[in-house]
Amino acid sequence: MASFFDLTKPHLAYYSPSKVPAAFVLAVVPHTYSLIAAGKSFDIANPRNTVENCEKDTTLQKKTTQRIRRAEAATANAFETVGLYAGGIAAATAAGVPVETLNYLSVMYLASRAGYSAVYVWLQDNRKLAPLRSVCWNTSIGIIFALWIKAGNKASA
Repeated sequence: MASFFDLTKPHLAYYSPSKVPAAFVLAVVPHTYSLIAAGKSFDIANPRNTVENCEKDTTLQKKTTQRIRRAEAATANAFETVGLYAGGIAAATAAGVPVETLNYLSVMYLASRAGYSAVYVWLQDNRKLAPLRSVCWNTSIGIIFALWIKAGNKASA
């Protein structure tokens, strides 16, 4: 399969594990958006009340407040799954799953999580696009399962 990045090279053996920190960074992107969008409603001394503060702030548009709420939810969802992803990468790497497979699944996981966040935060203004969010989430979970299954199959071979 042709690719912009050649994921088959042996020197990329640690390409997949390097995507674990990338997944953490990607998880923080919606949160960063919410802090910027919240403006003066963000209280650094009490950051967990940002959504509540935004709902009380009459200068923020309702659409912006809803996006802030969804951005915080997208961040929480990302942190709920990143541990399973990191464990899957570690298990698959230790079991000796081929580098090309690990790299492909890593890139696809990050793409599905980026898609999930974008759809959830910005495209949910149109409720008809809600199923697209589920597709992105299920794809990312399927990739995590694939990592664990491939690790188990390789370890038992």
